[in-house]
Amino acid sequence: MSAIAPPNPVLPDARGRFGTYGGRYVPEVLIPALDELAEAWTALRDDPGFRTELDGLLRHFVGRPTPITHARRLSGELGYEIWLKREDLAHTGAHKINNALGQALLAKRLGKERIIAETGAGQHGVAAATACALLGLPCVVYMGEEDTHRQAPNVERMKLLGADVVPVTAGTKTLKEAVNEALRDWAATVTTTHYIIGSVVGPHPFPALVRDLQRVIGDEARRQFAEARSADPEYVVACVGGGSNAIGMFTAFVGAQGVSLIGVEAGGRGMNLGEHCASITQGQPGVLHGALSYLLQDRDGQVVETHSISAGLDYPGVGPEHAYLHDAGLATYVSATDAQALEGFQALARTEGILPALEPSHVIGWLITRPLPPGSTVLVCLSGRGDKDLDTVRAALGARSGG
Repeated sequence: MSAIAPPNPVLPDARGRFGTYGGRYVPEVLIPALDELAEAWTALRDDPGFRTELDGLLRHFVGRPTPITHARRLSGELGYEIWLKREDLAHTGAHKINNALGQALLAKRLGKERIIAETGAGQHGVAAATACALLGLPCVVYMGEEDTHRQAPNVERMKLLGADVVPVTAGTKTLKEAVNEALRDWAATVTTTHYIIGSVVGPHPFPALVRDLQRVIGDEARRQFAEARSADPEYVVACVGGGSNAIGMFTAFVGAQGVSLIGVEAGGRGMNLGEHCASITQGQPGVLHGALSYLLQDRDGQVVETHSISAGLDYPGVGPEHAYLHDAGLATYVSATDAQALEGFQALARTEGILPALEPSHVIGWLITRPLPPGSTVLVCLSGRGDKDLDTVRAALGARSGG
């Protein structure tokens, strides 16, 4: 197993652009750090010592490769052949550890003395805190105050792992504001601090760096599916917020003949602005957190408030590579509502004995609508487990039942 397969030979370009998207829209104080990071990653990505160290940790600490599971009962109900890439079985319970561990190792190679991170659903914060505990690095995690309440168990996990969790009280008190605060911190402490961004967002080289560390998901899954079925799946589907699990899954299949890539965004309570997080299907190009991509904005170009039952998808933008894949026709993006996500959560629990995170529950909820031809083979990235979401799910189901 190699944690880092060869990168896309074309994208991003030298300016960090995926077509017209991506780039760097940041204060000048961050440019030297971004240049240092880009140069270091170019050198270390193919360095045998770095790859061997990371591969060893992913195998013996994270538990890779994660398996793929044939969801037989769910498949029988929906009329598809559904396979699940089980990132919920990775250490810490989600795909986020792949990126956090790789970036923490990179930070040590750069001589950084401190790590900061942002988190929404808490899984990236837990992953960053875990990697820092393993490698002996101090860690500060910025988290929207609203998310600290709906993801309280993950807050406690981060604290037990030694991280300092900083609630962010500005704006909507969710992921966007957490990123804002982390960027402010980094600008002030850039010489000693590395910022482990949790998704394929932000200024170059972060979208490519995170993709390279997450593509282990898709590289494993494509091999595993071929071993099981002697073919590629017809559809590869993943949830999309910032989009790291989806890019990690899609990259191995981009351009593959007969394979359709589908990203499922958070449709929230409906398609009125402020009620959802469907940045690609409902947004317009704009600049957010240092990169040009699709984002949700008003007529004046101001970023708007968003809503999703899932803290991890509650973000008004999307990674620039997803914007490129959309415009190039290489991937299709759809949405699923809060109600559909809850239905997906319950369906997978009932039929397969798996409690999914609310993020990939959007994919299951979308599949329940039977949007694909009967008999289709479908590979789903099950990006995380649902322990963190039980209070949210119980509250939502109780509200719906009047209990």
